[in-house]
Amino acid sequence: GTSRQIPQTIIIGVRKGGTRALLEMLDIHPNIVVAATEVHFFDWDENYVKGIDWYRNLMPFSYGNQITIEKTPGYFTSPHAPGRIHDMNSSIKLLLILRDPTERVISDYTQVYYNRVESHKPVQLFEDIVIKNGVLNTKYKAIQRSLYDVHMEKWLKHFSLDQIHIVDGNTLIKDPLPELQKVERFLNLPSRIMSSNFYFNQTKGFYCIRSDGRERCLHESKGRPHPLVNSTVLEQLYSYFREHNAKFYRMVNHSFDWH
Repeated sequence: GTSRQIPQTIIIGVRKGGTRALLEMLDIHPNIVVAATEVHFFDWDENYVKGIDWYRNLMPFSYGNQITIEKTPGYFTSPHAPGRIHDMNSSIKLLLILRDPTERVISDYTQVYYNRVESHKPVQLFEDIVIKNGVLNTKYKAIQRSLYDVHMEKWLKHFSLDQIHIVDGNTLIKDPLPELQKVERFLNLPSRIMSSNFYFNQTKGFYCIRSDGRERCLHESKGRPHPLVNSTVLEQLYSYFREHNAKFYRMVNHSFDWH
């Protein structure tokens, strides 16, 4: 009695915002099934041309009372994804998880840094990438990805604000349950996720998941220590994002506790 369904909900981003944590935590819910990998259907042309049946075949089997969810963090910053998702299902519900934009930039850098170290490629200090000739390098991709107002504008051309639920990534890490309960309500699902589904792992420094008698933590690549960043550089980043954040708050009628 199961079949593969096109997702009724998509986690559209943001990269290094906590999309994997959100997906794994929602997977606790009996009425949710999740795609195993990032599909990159709506943001990569070479996948999009393969068509909707190709996309559906990458989804897990589900029962009629279950919602299928996929997550691809690249969707949020993609110029094509909003229109393509709207073409597939104009009434879809979208989940967007965001965190402090400066933290997100540092986390983005950290991921690339470790990937390069593991591949024996040369690495640069954070400050040497972010500052060029004494000024902020606003062309740095990680900074561009943190301009939430710029990207949100594209989504609001295709979807109403009540179709996009924003999850506070900073709060999800510190206290997962309230954020997940908001998602349950947004998706019109019965309340099934409980505080007993989480336990704080002292070694890792974040919450891990307990469900079906099993305990699991996010992959070791998650929660890596960030580099200590020069305070002057941090202040330049905070200052640059301040206006963009204020604009974003107005767009979504909600403020966040960001620098």
